[in-house]
Amino acid sequence: MITVRRGTERLHTSIGWLDSYHSFSFAKHYDPRYMSYRALRVLNEDRIAPGHGFGTHSHRDMEIITYVLEGALRHEDSLGTGAILKAGDVQRVTAGTGVLHSEHNASSVEPLHLLQTWIAPSKSRLRPSYEQRHFTTAERTGRLRLIASSDGREASLTIHQDADVFACILPQERTVRHETRAGRHRWLQLISGAVTLNDVAITQGDGAAVDAERDRALTIRADESAEFLLFDLE
Repeated sequence: MITVRRGTERLHTSIGWLDSYHSFSFAKHYDPRYMSYRALRVLNEDRIAPGHGFGTHSHRDMEIITYVLEGALRHEDSLGTGAILKAGDVQRVTAGTGVLHSEHNASSVEPLHLLQTWIAPSKSRLRPSYEQRHFTTAERTGRLRLIASSDGREASLTIHQDADVFACILPQERTVRHETRAGRHRWLQLISGAVTLNDVAITQGDGAAVDAERDRALTIRADESAEFLLFDLE
């Protein structure tokens, strides 16, 4: 079964320097129908104005994955990390027992566009840690590129949860296929374009939950050039 969460129905934050859409309840936004999906707790699409961002704040017991789409993100944390992430860069922060970090648009003139997801770890009170990788446009185009997994295979980021996260840039009329085990669950977040999932059409900003009991094989066809993330969850 495929259940669509329309992008136009997402919760919305607009505070001048930040324009953010939330697929699930977040901060002051509450929707009892969309609290989370399996271990996927937060899925935010953020646009951050030049020179602005989130000051130092704390997290704990969460795997935070940030996927940069446009612009440059400046990250600093209490682990001593200082990094600039650009389009194609993906970051994993294991908050564990607690971490402080800040996130800002590194440019004074260019906007920043990113997706940030929070995945609940399989156990609490992990040692905080940081990891970052760059995935080229070529290796994400026309295929499901694994960017995060529980075992770090295929040079993906390592997350502390039984989950696989794939990124894909799919040219118009191209198709990719994903098959998983019975009992698994998937969430596809469409960043841009339009695709058909088996026989269900979704457009920019939409998310879709896919129950593998009925749809173990998922065919994704680009009706127009598209980019998306696909989460395969326990």
